[in-house]
Amino acid sequence: MASDPVKITETLVKCASVTPTEGGALVYLAELLGAAGFECTRVDRGETSNLYARWGAKGHARSFGFNGHTDVVPVGDEDAWTHPPFSANIVDGWLYGRGSTDMKSGVAAFAAAAIDFVTDTSPDGAVILAITGDEEGVAIDGTVALLDWMDNQNEAMTACLVGEPTCPDTMGEMMKIGRRGSMTAYFTVHGIQGHSAYPHRALNPLPPMARLMDRLASHTLDTGTDHFDASTLAVTTIDTGNPANNVIPAACKATVNIRFNDAHTSTDLIAWLQSQVDETTTADGVKIEMKTQVSGESFLTPPGELSALISRSVKDVTGVEPVPSTTGGTSDARFVKNHCPVVEFGLVGKTMHQVDERVEVAHIEQLKEIYSKILAGYFA
Repeated sequence: MASDPVKITETLVKCASVTPTEGGALVYLAELLGAAGFECTRVDRGETSNLYARWGAKGHARSFGFNGHTDVVPVGDEDAWTHPPFSANIVDGWLYGRGSTDMKSGVAAFAAAAIDFVTDTSPDGAVILAITGDEEGVAIDGTVALLDWMDNQNEAMTACLVGEPTCPDTMGEMMKIGRRGSMTAYFTVHGIQGHSAYPHRALNPLPPMARLMDRLASHTLDTGTDHFDASTLAVTTIDTGNPANNVIPAACKATVNIRFNDAHTSTDLIAWLQSQVDETTTADGVKIEMKTQVSGESFLTPPGELSALISRSVKDVTGVEPVPSTTGGTSDARFVKNHCPVVEFGLVGKTMHQVDERVEVAHIEQLKEIYSKILAGYFA
């Protein structure tokens, strides 16, 4: 009997797996996959639970992998939900619940497709599922831990599909062949506190910070590349924490977030930011500290056999040919790209992270069919 991705989604949504809580989701998947002949290994690290499941011989020359996560973001105001966030209620063709879109239905679809494929076909190769409980969190002990473990165990995927939601409005309309890099820079300008009536006795950190932020925000990083839109820099906060209107503060803090394409590396951008800090320091005579945090570098899987296979499979099922895109935020594909070619394809993501997050039941079934065609095409 064919595996039912809707039933699997229901079971997963009922697991309250808010990061970093496992909630029973990976335990359930290990039992499900193990019963189908997958060798399942828990690859937990720190507070994070991870599952590695492989069908087929270790070290096989052809091994298709799926990557996804079962952790979810907090529910927010539970009273605002029409249906309880972990109920998995199905109403009028929609399945409600936290994680229903992002991305327990994606995990359910590729688990169901993989189980049926290896049961019916016995492919000449390995099918691998690398599932983490730490994608919505800090993401240092999730897919990264799985890839570290795979490297140590000589386990490998020759291609990987990440099942994140990729379609903006219509099922099948978009796949991700890359992602922009993401980094955040934190600035502190140190001045000298003083009375606002005697500004010459103080060193106000606010004007230098304002000039620095304006210089950064006004700069054109680039105009885009062949597969990427233009990089962006957004000033997200400027703050002194000063409650008094007659005091010049001693310090001012600001934060910027940069989403960058393949024209840059984080190293290059950090050097540019430091040059702007140095210029402001010289001009205004203030001390400026800068700290940076890099979430991931930009990457691209050039259009080729993998993206063509996914495109054909999606069009066969939906009638829609997906546009190869690099838009959006970051995903765990930024880690997988160092291991093997990776493309992302999944559901319509309009309700992810929202109150009343929900997924069309018909789309879950379509997604399983698409993933099944991808597996069949890869091992043909």
